[in-house]
This record gives sequence, C-alpha cells and structure tokens, in this order.
Amino acid sequence: MQDMKSRIEFRGSSDNLLIADRHAPRGDVHGNPVVLLHGGGQTRHAWGGAARRIADAGHTAFTVDQRGHGASAWLESKAYAFDDYAADAVNLCRDVAERCGKPPVLVGASLGGISGLMAAHLGGPDLLAGLVLVDITPHMDADGVSRIQGFMAERMHDGFATLEEAAAAIAAYLPNRPKPRSLEGLAKNLRQGADGRYRWHWDPAFIDGPRSISTGGETAQQHLIDAARQLSIPVLLVRGQQSELVTEEAVLAFREMVPHADFVDVSGAGHMVAGDRNDAFNDAVLGFLDKLEGRI
Repeated sequence: MQDMKSRIEFRGSSDNLLIADRHAPRGDVHGNPVVLLHGGGQTRHAWGGAARRIADAGHTAFTVDQRGHGASAWLESKAYAFDDYAADAVNLCRDVAERCGKPPVLVGASLGGISGLMAAHLGGPDLLAGLVLVDITPHMDADGVSRIQGFMAERMHDGFATLEEAAAAIAAYLPNRPKPRSLEGLAKNLRQGADGRYRWHWDPAFIDGPRSISTGGETAQQHLIDAARQLSIPVLLVRGQQSELVTEEAVLAFREMVPHADFVDVSGAGHMVAGDRNDAFNDAVLGFLDKLEGRI
C-alpha cells in the first residue's frame, strides 16, 4: 500500500500561512489522523518516511512546516516563542479535527513536541487524541541546547557555497550518523538565495530575533512543567538513547509528572531520533497508534 500525498494549507494563530503535506492511505482509513510537527530548523520533509508508514497503516497523516520554517510564512512580527508555536498548533489541530471528523494524535519532535505539549494544555482535553513527544521533555539539558543552537546559528546568515559544503558541516556536527547517499533530502532543508548561496530554510529571527525561541527562559520551562502535569490524554515519550538534550534524569522527572505515559528508549539514536533510527521510531509510533485503537 502506498499513500497519496497532496499539498494543503492551514492558518496559524496570526492568520499566518502554514504549508503541509497530506498523506492519505490507499484503502480504508481508520483511527485518528496524525499531525507531525518537526523540530527547530527542520521542515515537514523530515517526516517523509514516518508519514508514509503511518499512511500505509491506514491513518491520514499531516506533515506541517511550522511558522518561519520551510514553505510556511515568515512572521513580520518575528514572533517565534514557544507559545506562538503552541497557538499555531491549537489552530492546526482544530482544523484537522474538523476536516477528518476526529481529533488528531500529535507527533512532535523537539520544538514540535513543545508545541504539542503546550497546545494540549491551551486547547483543552478534547484537542488531541494522543501525544507523542520525540526526544523532548520540560527539562532540557542546557549544554545540549547551547550546542544545537550554536550549530544552527553558526552559518545561518553566511550560508554555504554548495550543498556539499552544507553536508560537510552536518557531518562534522553529527559524526556518528551515516552519510546520506544523495543530497536530495538536504536540499529540501536549504534555500538558494539570489547570491547563489544556500541557507537554512528558516527565518534567522527564530534564533536571533526579538521574540526568539529563547524567549521566556525559566518561565517558559515552568509553563511546560505545568502543561505536562495536567496531561490526561494518552502520551508516548520517545527518547534517543544517546540524546544530547534529554537525560535519563529528565525522563524520570517526566514520568513522575505524567505517570500514565508510555516510554521507548531508542538505542543507536541521538536527538534526531527519526533520522537516526527511522524504523525503530516508526515501530514505536505505530505501536502507540495501535494501542489507542485497542489493537494491542
């Protein structure tokens, strides 16, 4: 079975354009739709393999470029704080529920997980049918955050002369990840400017703007903790066993806050779990979806 993919549009909380791909199963559709939100600095194309597997299993999947990323609009207000992304996620999930007739399961990696966690709190208990947090909890390792944001910021203005140069920078940052066979996937995360240089496909204000991803500090973290403690929907936490962002202590703290949550630790994976171990990641998500439907 192969899914049918089509490009669609949503609107965020600021009436900002959000571009998505809808992956529809060929055959019977069952269960809840699934919304997949990428991590900071990525695009909806990071979910290609996962979305196909989810659609093959009979669920309608939506992969979405979050505000300021990919083909979605850059905000004139440069509003890229956690609660801005959460407000978009509320709008998005309500729209998906209206289109599909059922509330979605939200799968969020890093920034996408933060968006989903806060949206579940802001949108109320009926917004989501379930939540999958991919290598993210309210307690993020400060050194890991600094390292990730440092890599993102290093070349965000100057860019790269070629795709090969960008690939070399990623390989130096992630030396344990196998090199891709082609640069086709990388090209979807870059945009080529009028000067011919390749830059990351996201608004630099996400990192260095007046309302950047770092806005809020400890207050933002407390909001995440409060949101986690009030989760009543089914939850799955998927961690990369070699994560630079989510420690074992952070997992323990999360499981104390959300005692009903399921947990999968993916060996051989770092923060980019879906990219490092796509099959293991997909198996974890599909198992969670089957559990929601009472299949296991």
